[in-house]
Parts: sequence; C-alpha cells; structure tokens
Amino acid sequence: MPQRVLIVKLGAIGDVCTVLPAARKLHESGATIDWLCGKTVAPLLACYPWIRAIVVDEHALHRSGKISALWEILRVWTQLIGTSFDSCVVLQFDARYEVLVYPVRARRKVRLHRENRSLNLVSERHHSAEYFRILCDRPDGFTAETFAPVKPDRLPDNPFPRTEKRRIALVPGGARNLLNDSYQRRWPVPHYRQAARDLLDRGFEVVLTGGPDDRWVNEEFRELEVINQIGAWSLPETVAFYESCDCVVTHDTGPMHLAGLTSCGLVSIFGPTSPSKFTPRRNKVIALWGGAHLACRPCYDGRTFAACPSVECMKSVTVDHVLAAVDRILTGPALDWSVNETG
Repeated sequence: MPQRVLIVKLGAIGDVCTVLPAARKLHESGATIDWLCGKTVAPLLACYPWIRAIVVDEHALHRSGKISALWEILRVWTQLIGTSFDSCVVLQFDARYEVLVYPVRARRKVRLHRENRSLNLVSERHHSAEYFRILCDRPDGFTAETFAPVKPDRLPDNPFPRTEKRRIALVPGGARNLLNDSYQRRWPVPHYRQAARDLLDRGFEVVLTGGPDDRWVNEEFRELEVINQIGAWSLPETVAFYESCDCVVTHDTGPMHLAGLTSCGLVSIFGPTSPSKFTPRRNKVIALWGGAHLACRPCYDGRTFAACPSVECMKSVTVDHVLAAVDRILTGPALDWSVNETG
C-alpha cells in the first residue's frame, strides 16, 4: 500500500525549495504528500499538483497574540483530526510546531532536534541532502540528484515577455521574513546600483525583482533606466519570469531559490552563510563567497548571525567580481555548479 506522508515546513521560500527534492523522491516512490505550509509559500506549492497543501496563517500564529494563535491552531486541527499517516515529519527545530500536528496519528512522528544527531542538520552539508536523509529516513550517502532543484510542473505565463535585449534580473532586497531581518546576508544596495548602471551601459535589459516588503530599495534606483517590478508578481509568476532571464544576480534569499527552480543563469552572493549549504545545485550557477581573508566567516550557526555592523564579507564581493561571473555564464560553455571565493 502506498505511504502517506505529512511534511511540516512552514518556513521561508528557500526552506521549502530545499525540501522539494526529498518530497519528489517520496512521491515518485508512490507516497502521497500532504504539506503543512505557510500562506506565503502556498502558491508556490500549488505549482506541484502532487502536493496537497494545508495552509497555516503564520501571522496569526506568531504575531497576533495568544488568542489568535489558539484559534489558528484549532483551525488547523479541524483539518487534521482523524487523519493518519505512515510518517509525520516536522522539519522545524521549534518544539511549538509539534502542537500543530498534535491530533495526527502516525507510525513515525519526528521533529528536527539539535541534541539528536540523526535529527539535526549536519554542518556544511547541503540542506536538500539533510532533508532527504531525515524525511526519507535514509542512511548517509547521496548522489548529485539529491541536490537537484525540482522544477514546477505548472507555471503561469511569463508576466513580462522578452524583448530583443539580453535580460538580467537583480534582487537587491530580501533576506527578511516574518520573524527576522537578516541584513548580514544582503549584498550592499549601492553595489547593486553600480552593477545595474554597468549592465545598462553594456546594453542589457535590467529588471529589479523582489517581494512587496522590498520596496524600500526603490529610491536607490530612481535615476537609472531599470525596469522595476519589485512587489509586482506572485511567487509562481516570479519563477516564470526568471525562466525568461539570461541571468539572475542575488544574494542568499528567497528569490535565489526561485531562480534555482528554473534553467536561467544564476550568480549568488554569500558571506556569513555557506554556499555549500544553500546554493541551488545545478549547472549555470556560480556562487561568490566573500570574505576569504576573514576568520569569522561563516558566522551563521543555524539560528543566528553575529551582530556585525560592517558585514565586510559581503562588501568584499565587488561589482567586478559579479560582472565577471555573469560574463562566464553568458559567454562560456555550460557550467557546472561552482563556488568562487573572493576577498
């Protein structure tokens, strides 16, 4: 009899994208996949018809007070009461998320745990591989396919059709979610502005992308002839747009993972986080890891970043480094995934 699996992963866009390879493997083995997810990522999961999404209002859960949180928990329970699964895997470290699946009956019911090695994420190993190991209950030892991003089965039409110019998308905002603003992960906005200016001078079409909360960067680009689409599209529309791009330039944030779901070129910029854990593993992807001279890199421990006022690791990735990586993707042979250390 086919297995029935419940995944609990509400988190950010990148978290969901890195769980998808393991979910796909389970689906291909005949399992049915139910996924407890947040409202933000639900439209993305709807692009995978083999996933049944059960949507949780994270704002009500975390930001609207105890009464709202209780009502949201009860609402989720009404969808889960009486259900049974072969496996219920809570891919969250916070024990409070176990409350959401309290009514669920499952033969195997586990949650990520920092004190249990088999249920912790091994340092420096790609998160897709770790989620595969835990979700699929497999021993160590993975092939490259373990890391490969899972393209959506269906997408809306590209919201911004191609012109004759080569298209570069920039993601100057991001690195922020409902609970945290991880400014340490952002490549400086002035660097993005200079990159946009240089790309425009070279005849590229430059499009700014990001979520509605990223509009704070708009003023930095006001005098440039960029096409500003920040906050204009849903997650599926953003993926469809990235598929039309020659290259996307971004730091370690949600749109990096959305671009990873496509076949476009991708230049991803890292500093306090390790590219070995997070970069989409496919061809035409170059990760630039700044701060090679810094003993403090990486400083992300899986929960928090160092309170660093200078973020020198990100600043050490220059505009020239990024443009050279774009050129390599656009003019060279098909590249395998790689990390280039800078600074």
